[in-house]
Amino acid sequence: MSITPLMPVYPRCDVRPVRGENCHLISEDGRRFLDFASGIAVNLLGHSHPALIDAIQRQAATLMHVSNLYGSPQGEALAKQLVDLTFADTVFFTNSGAEAVECAIKTARIYHQSAGAQDRFEIITFNNAFHGRTMATISASNQEKMHNGFYPMLPGFRHVEFNDLEAAKAAIGPNTAGFLVEPIQGEGGIRVATEEFLQGLRKLAGEHDLMLILDEVQCGVARTGTFYAYEQYGIEPDILATAKGIGGGFPLGACLATEKAARGMTFGTHGSTYGGNPLAMAAGKAVLDVVGNDEFLAQVRASGEKLRGRLEQFIGNYPDLFSEVRGKGLMLGLKLKVESRPFVAHLRDHHGLLAVAAGDNVMRVLPPLVIEDDHIDEFMEKLSAGAAPYSPEAVS
Repeated sequence: MSITPLMPVYPRCDVRPVRGENCHLISEDGRRFLDFASGIAVNLLGHSHPALIDAIQRQAATLMHVSNLYGSPQGEALAKQLVDLTFADTVFFTNSGAEAVECAIKTARIYHQSAGAQDRFEIITFNNAFHGRTMATISASNQEKMHNGFYPMLPGFRHVEFNDLEAAKAAIGPNTAGFLVEPIQGEGGIRVATEEFLQGLRKLAGEHDLMLILDEVQCGVARTGTFYAYEQYGIEPDILATAKGIGGGFPLGACLATEKAARGMTFGTHGSTYGGNPLAMAAGKAVLDVVGNDEFLAQVRASGEKLRGRLEQFIGNYPDLFSEVRGKGLMLGLKLKVESRPFVAHLRDHHGLLAVAAGDNVMRVLPPLVIEDDHIDEFMEKLSAGAAPYSPEAVS
């Protein structure tokens, strides 16, 4: 048998973590790594956060799973917490970001079709987006590398250029149900939506009775310095998909919606065996209890400004290697003039620094939101040590 027990769909590196301590990971061979990847924006409280551990341990000893056929005191409490913190009136809990986006797509379609508009099913999405790995979410993402081998794509999606409001307007037709957009494209290269673009989509959605769906799976839950990124644009969506950081490392996602947007989501229209289980709800509550307040968000903004300032100053020393710093809060990206993936591997293998490659030759910098000044200092030291001798040929 030549195939590995773990299906070989990931090009796994030689780092094999077995333990986490705050902002560091320790591999099975004892190497210590500064983790500015955070499981791709998941471990927002770092590793082994005492409040998160305590909540999960206490809930695991009490009740881990129960069918959604029964009442859910834990789910009701977390949903109320999210409703109080956001635009939303109602929440559906999922296990992942892709499931949250799937729920958002279904919510947008049934909004129209429950009112008799059976031809309103098309979602306008944007180039270089990443919405997940299910068939619907790869169909929503206009990336050939995600489509290859899985054709035909599902119908019902129209792709236009990101940050091009006129293209979005021109794409509206009799079948349009809504827009699906990331306020900050993560995997696409930390590409930030302009105010004109997102505010324009909100206006178009209102004028044409369309659903504005925000995919905040990566940029949500305090990552950008506000609880959700949409708050920085002076708008509110109709539907929002969230996941990653909301569970702090425990699998959890959610689809948030207004009462109007969710009018078609009635008994039997959607469901999930594991979504909203008590263990996930305990993890989510522990996370929101830490991050869902002005003091913590102010700390994220301060850390983000400090890190961004250091990076802006740093890249001036390497004009042949870096071109710009992108992002908001602690969702930052370094745009490279060379391929980003080999550079990320170089930092990992030779300098004990973990980051994440993205599209457009960008290195994502996604530290835990609990970083302190000494973590920023360590990050800059390791980045500088890695950049000084770097050449793509030397480490390819």
